[in-house]
Amino acid sequence: MKPISESDLILNPDGSIYHLNILPEDIADTVITVGDPDRVGEVSKRLDSIELKKGKREFITHTGYLGKQRISIISTGIGTDNIDIVLNELDALVNIDFTERTPKKQLKSLDIIRIGTSGTIQEDIAVDSILVSEFGLGMDTLMNYYIHKVSGDEHTLLDEIKSHFHHIQGMNPYLTAADESLLNKIGNGIQRGITITAPGFYSPQGREVRAQNSIPNFINLLKEFRSGKHRITNLEMETAGIYALSKVLGHKALSVNAILASRVKFEFSKDPLKVMDKTIDHVFNCLSAS
Repeated sequence: MKPISESDLILNPDGSIYHLNILPEDIADTVITVGDPDRVGEVSKRLDSIELKKGKREFITHTGYLGKQRISIISTGIGTDNIDIVLNELDALVNIDFTERTPKKQLKSLDIIRIGTSGTIQEDIAVDSILVSEFGLGMDTLMNYYIHKVSGDEHTLLDEIKSHFHHIQGMNPYLTAADESLLNKIGNGIQRGITITAPGFYSPQGREVRAQNSIPNFINLLKEFRSGKHRITNLEMETAGIYALSKVLGHKALSVNAILASRVKFEFSKDPLKVMDKTIDHVFNCLSAS
């Protein structure tokens, strides 16, 4: 097999992967991703012990143990452009032989759990609640650059979504389901929905400050979609990229959302840190029980 070139897989002088700045032995099989670098420490303080703290740019990594379970917490920054970096470099760390620069014969599948903030578009979903993403619906262009297969259920649902948005020029969303095992382990008893991953925070999520939106009543359009039991529930900026790239690379992924805002009731959490703590605790309680 032809080795992967130095310009395609860039390593630092110490042998660490280029952006994340960590070595293969630094990463655990269970990875928690957060957007905010400052949140890594808030998550890792729940570990029983921490063996590693490394960072570069917005990418901070802490690895340690929860009981006998080894866990890594990594900050991604905001957006699917950063998810492209993090997911590919995580995969390279566990599935590429850095000496030979070739894929390993036996590939590893990581459990990747996103803990992040989000805003709901449905009136019955309360601010300060927790929601798990049954599907990630990407409105960005990341997956235009990857060959990815869509399952039968994903394909049917995506066709209905595209039909719902057919009058919006240039919209070509992609859809990926959460990993079923993680959904059942961490999402059991928690409200679920289709999470939209937007390519921006303001107009791409229906906000209007000074610049005028090109899609009038975007939130209402999202809110009105129904397909059987499925509906669009919330907006954020990473989930769909994590789901789609995890599926392409053979990893398991789940996104757990702290609902800080209601876009239909125009409300924002009075104590967002408390909501995030509740969300982190929920994930850790589920991991401890597994």
